[in-house]
Amino acid sequence: MPNTLNPLELIARRWQPSAAFVRRAALATVVMAVIIVVTGGAVRLTQSGLGCSTWPKCTPESLTPTAAMGINGLIEFGNRMLTYVLCAFIGLFIVAARARAPHRRSLTRLGWGQFWIVMGNAVWGGIVVLTGLNPYLVAAHFLLTTALLTVCVLSWQRAKEGDEEPRDVAARPVRQLAWLLVVATAALTVIGTAVTGAGPHAGDAHKVHRIPLDWQEITQLHVDFVYIVVGLSVAMVFTLRAVKAPAAPRRRVLELLGCLALQGVFGYVQYFLGLPELVVGLHMFGSTLVWICVLRVLLALRDRGPVPQAADEAEEPEASEPQRAAVASAPSR
Repeated sequence: MPNTLNPLELIARRWQPSAAFVRRAALATVVMAVIIVVTGGAVRLTQSGLGCSTWPKCTPESLTPTAAMGINGLIEFGNRMLTYVLCAFIGLFIVAARARAPHRRSLTRLGWGQFWIVMGNAVWGGIVVLTGLNPYLVAAHFLLTTALLTVCVLSWQRAKEGDEEPRDVAARPVRQLAWLLVVATAALTVIGTAVTGAGPHAGDAHKVHRIPLDWQEITQLHVDFVYIVVGLSVAMVFTLRAVKAPAAPRRRVLELLGCLALQGVFGYVQYFLGLPELVVGLHMFGSTLVWICVLRVLLALRDRGPVPQAADEAEEPEASEPQRAAVASAPSR
């Protein structure tokens, strides 16, 4: 009995995407993960969290919103439909990574990791609706989306580098400082979900249970962690300069400081203006940029060699970003 090829194998035999295409497909998943965070925030900020009263249908009688549900039903249902768009981009990345020769199992595994996080979070979102926007479940819903963004960023980075054993480009104390920065930013994100759960934007115009915390006190704790993250970022700047680290990680830290400055503006404006919806949405967008930048700082501290090349591509292998930075910073003779 002849062997039956799976669909991905059949596509791989007929289509050979370039390494650049795989990188762009990975980047597209990062962009879509950011968009899904922002649109999810828009659902809450427009009080559309229960625009669809049940799940997986929009109403007990209808799969789609009805005219009587108004704009809130359209917003909530539109966010649900955006999940399919996200899955389409993830599917494109999986197919491109599988079709690319030589096959890199690490990339396809990351792609499938994205897919299963989306599926799990979709079910979790349904539970959020069925429980009437329980704030603890809403917070976990956001953190699962942050986990998706993390895997997307890692996929993007892995698509730009090879599969060699990671080689550190900075000393161990520098890497430990970077990990401390990641942990502090993760704590900042978790505390931010508590601020949201205790704050006034509950996601629905009717009474919704809130996290029983003093909103101003938990906001102050959030601000304290902002200062910790900023302090660690500044420390990274001077540390990388002191150890003469390659240009790539130094550039990533400067990008992080720029995002933190922008996020700080959004944070203070929303606080002093009484949490206007538009500025709160911008603050959520800024939080995704900060997390992306922090991950890029950490990932820039190791090198895994150039991207593997197909047999019919250029003989010169593509240099990884740390290698390009080292060449650029080397003195001329």
